[in-house]
Amino acid sequence: MTGLVAQLGLAHPIIQAPMAGVSTPAMAAAVNAAGGLGSIAVGATDADGARAMIADLKARTDRPFNVNVFVHTPAVADPAHEAAWCDGLAPLFREFGAEPPTALREIYRSFAEDDAMLAALVEARPAVASFHFGLPGADRIAALKQAGCLLLASATSLAEADAARVAGIDAVVAQGFEAGGHRGMFDPDAPDEQLGTLALTRLLARRAGLPVIAAGGIMDGAGIRAALALGAVAAQLGTAFVGCPESAADAGYRTALAEGRPTVMTRAISGRPARGLANRFTTWGESCGLTAPAYPIAYDAGKALNTAAKTRGEAGFGAQWAGQGARLARSLPAGKLVHTLAEELRQAG
Repeated sequence: MTGLVAQLGLAHPIIQAPMAGVSTPAMAAAVNAAGGLGSIAVGATDADGARAMIADLKARTDRPFNVNVFVHTPAVADPAHEAAWCDGLAPLFREFGAEPPTALREIYRSFAEDDAMLAALVEARPAVASFHFGLPGADRIAALKQAGCLLLASATSLAEADAARVAGIDAVVAQGFEAGGHRGMFDPDAPDEQLGTLALTRLLARRAGLPVIAAGGIMDGAGIRAALALGAVAAQLGTAFVGCPESAADAGYRTALAEGRPTVMTRAISGRPARGLANRFTTWGESCGLTAPAYPIAYDAGKALNTAAKTRGEAGFGAQWAGQGARLARSLPAGKLVHTLAEELRQAG
């Protein structure tokens, strides 16, 4: 059994992605019970929210789990830009009997500067802590290592993986361009190599000097087997778990997934590139001619619009994140899905 998988005591090289707003303690516990690595995402909450989620998960499982945080560059407010964005969104709000916010907020903090979140993780000592959007400072990495956490970081390029190795990260999640949700690029405004999962996994396995976890477009055991053949030690699946009953995805999200819609990359919803199911919001973003404010300030407007739309029965303004393999999604309980994936992996052997 591969080192990282054995170290965590996993029966299968399967990691359930930590999807903010979708993954739940119930989902992570079910994945754990089935022999994979369950994950929760606390990047979109505060330290108290993180403590509550971790306590909930610890009450459900005694096995290792992953806690994920966002390490984006803290947003710089630009009131004029944000006002123009809200003006552009105003006709959509009014369609649903609402007005856009008069001002936008940074709705959650980056782990890079959130001392309370660091304290919560050090106190909780999860077996795995993972970073998305970048790397925290050396002092935060040292504190988590001292707490006994194995550290993972998303990488979309060799340069990002090299930075992770130098910083002392234990393994990298190779996030291919196919992946659903937010691109993990350290700098979302830099040129994106748009490396696919297979190419990125092989590149990092050959040259990054760290264990590699493949992520993006992997939906079944054959996909996991392909990733392992390219040098990954495990595969991380997110979209595959969105339709599980333990998922926090709402009815509109589940319907969009079941309809087999194509996926698109958009900044309109949150202010940062993210792949989701095509819907009214992504279509508006392609044609509006406006540039979204900084992440996650833009998300404040996006979430308000989605709330207004949902009150009138319109589900097309949600953050319905999904990867390019979305049409292969199955609505199985999370534990059964892991067992199914493991059997498919065995058969693909």
